[in-house]
Amino acid sequence: MNSNSCVFGRWILAALIVCSTAAFAEQGKVIPLVKPDMEGGKPLMQTLKERKSTRRYSDKQLSKQVLSNLLWAAWGINRPESGKRTAPSSVNRQEIDVYVATADGLYLYDAQAHALKLILEEDIRADTGTQGFVKTAPVNLVYVADLSKLGRRGAKSENLFSSAANTGFISQNVYLFCASEGLGTVVRGMVDKKSLAEKMLLRPDQRIILAQSVGYPKE
Repeated sequence: MNSNSCVFGRWILAALIVCSTAAFAEQGKVIPLVKPDMEGGKPLMQTLKERKSTRRYSDKQLSKQVLSNLLWAAWGINRPESGKRTAPSSVNRQEIDVYVATADGLYLYDAQAHALKLILEEDIRADTGTQGFVKTAPVNLVYVADLSKLGRRGAKSENLFSSAANTGFISQNVYLFCASEGLGTVVRGMVDKKSLAEKMLLRPDQRIILAQSVGYPKE
């Protein structure tokens, strides 16, 4: 091998290292959300009256403010002094993680920082459910139970039952927010959990519970 080939080979290796490092740095990038607006909204009884499931969505995107408000309403911190949330969780374990799938990528909601952490720079909305409309909904939330946060408390089946109940509280918050905001939503159990877990790079002790689509209803 001549000297030119060696130089070229080292250049290619260096370029690959730089690209790999950049890709790793991009994954895990934290994107702050705007401060949630906790004022306004429709009266509770009207919101309950208008709560419903929607399975047809327009291509209108959620604004940064609406997305921020949605995530705070779902599972944000409403008592900063204690770190407690807008929905209850058994023994305050807060084991449910909310993943956010959009056209721009997959993110994990960080309630403490009220920010999004980039997991995948890829549109995986179509993978979040088996129904056709999931790939057109602007936002698909995926609720994942991190069983490592539950320790050895209770049997595995009991932990999953508890996590399913906790997920229900969060998804109802989303329903009420959407009814107040004029958004459509539907919580979904038709999910290929094994395939989606692999796509989301989940650990074995992370379990997908449900998914929920959010967007503006299609006229």
